[in-house]
Amino acid sequence: MSQQGKGNFVRERPSARRHGIERYSKSRWREGKAILTAEAEAQGHTAGQMMRELAEVPAPKIVAERLGIPEGTPVWVRRRTTHVDGRPNQLADSYYELLVVEGTLIREENTGPGGGYARLEEAGHELDEISEEWRVRMPTGPESVALALPAGTPVVDLTRTTFDVDGRAVEVMLAVISGDMVQMAYRFKIPD
Repeated sequence: MSQQGKGNFVRERPSARRHGIERYSKSRWREGKAILTAEAEAQGHTAGQMMRELAEVPAPKIVAERLGIPEGTPVWVRRRTTHVDGRPNQLADSYYELLVVEGTLIREENTGPGGGYARLEEAGHELDEISEEWRVRMPTGPESVALALPAGTPVVDLTRTTFDVDGRAVEVMLAVISGDMVQMAYRFKIPD
């Protein structure tokens, strides 16, 4: 960034590296840490979130497809803005079928130790598989404002679907992540 009469400044770019498969280790949420918090702390960062909305809403098409329900079916959404080192890094909206979250702290602002995944398991949904879809694009105006993005900074769309051991999709998260704050690292066995 340049300021006339003051010089050029390099913006700090804190980012918690997303360690692919390892970031979803059950030991993290079973020990009482939310995924982003545990990952950030392990890398010397702080992470937090601000709740934007807790509500019953009609399922958007992409969510309905992944949950296997008709579009417009009422679902529960948790919309939040997450921060790394005090800077907004993602807009994360998690969707659940109403029966899945009935009577759980997922319907509350504070989900308790271990976050939403811990609450899903307490409700009898043993988590087994995660699907992630990534897409890079330029942000909308409101996204640029919400994420405090400098001009020309792309965002990453993440669609994450979490399945239980019965193969049922129990959570769909749609996230918009600041492109200059995300690093992905994956290590896994090569399938046959």
